[in-house]
Amino acid sequence: YHQVSTDEVYGDLPLDRPDLFFTETTPLHTSSPYSSAKAAADLFVQAYNRTYGLPTTISRCSNNYGPYHFPEKLIPLIISRALNDETIPVYGTGENVRDWLHVYDHCTAIDLIIRNGKVGEVYNVGGHNERTNLEVVKTVLNALNKPESLITYVSDRKGHDMRYAIDPTKLETELGWEPKYTFDTGIPQTIQWYLDNKEWWENIISGDYQNYFKEMYVDKGRAEE
Repeated sequence: YHQVSTDEVYGDLPLDRPDLFFTETTPLHTSSPYSSAKAAADLFVQAYNRTYGLPTTISRCSNNYGPYHFPEKLIPLIISRALNDETIPVYGTGENVRDWLHVYDHCTAIDLIIRNGKVGEVYNVGGHNERTNLEVVKTVLNALNKPESLITYVSDRKGHDMRYAIDPTKLETELGWEPKYTFDTGIPQTIQWYLDNKEWWENIISGDYQNYFKEMYVDKGRAEE
């Protein structure tokens, strides 16, 4: 059993300590009910491994991005709204830092851990691609030739962690994992995917995808009665 967890279980790091990183031995110190639930799930997994011998591994990753990212998340949200010349909301001052990991690299890490990881172990997955939220927004706007005047600052969300930064040394040295993408190479590929697949995310934003079950099963069942 493999548990896909998150770096949020470690809490956050101060902005003025760029030398600090989350390792697998960093104590769990959550900030929100969401991250607390993820930490609890990790503890359940570890308990089943210890008590019942269930073969388990856990991976804790940084923020993902890439194709098929749900449109409510930061990067696809920027893309969809910028293309429509809509305002781009940024929490607080946009100084919060995240370590961005391309979804392809995350998936290769999970596959490697499942195949070769040591039972009972935790592996951090990160790409050393730290960017502030504001930097991410400006990067996407620049790539789309959209003005930074679209940025609007909104009230910061409660319990908003300041900085996530993962040290993936264990995964790299023990299992030989290497990321394919840096943020600078992955973000153009991601933006192009959203430009080439507008129908996919426009369908989600409009809410039409929620009618799938009704159209395929409920209405069809009535028609066959």
